[in-house]
Amino acid sequence: MEIGEFSQRVGLSIDTLRYYEKEGFLKPKRTLGNHRVYDEHDLKWVDFLKRLKQTGMPIREIKCYSELQSQGNATIDERLNLLKVQEKRLQQQAQQTQDYLDFIHHKMAVYQQMKTAESSDNAH
Repeated sequence: MEIGEFSQRVGLSIDTLRYYEKEGFLKPKRTLGNHRVYDEHDLKWVDFLKRLKQTGMPIREIKCYSELQSQGNATIDERLNLLKVQEKRLQQQAQQTQDYLDFIHHKMAVYQQMKTAESSDNAH
């Protein structure tokens, strides 16, 4: 498929796709007229890149991952290490979010107790 259709299918602008290509994230095939041609493999790869980005992985690490992936299976350990680093970041973020929720829940419980005590005092 050509770049316009591919752009719609992956939900990224044509400029973004060109940027991905320039940065080496994406390597579409070319026609004899030098037009980009994308296939199902490219769809899956862009979906994967988008997911890495959604996890908050820094662009420089996504670029490194992409370069390693293009080198083949000999780089599996290095790619796995990049994913482990991102996993640790996400676990830290999840813990921080849980700490925030615990704080909010505690404050809500305090207010509920205050309301209950106030209702009891007013009933007497």
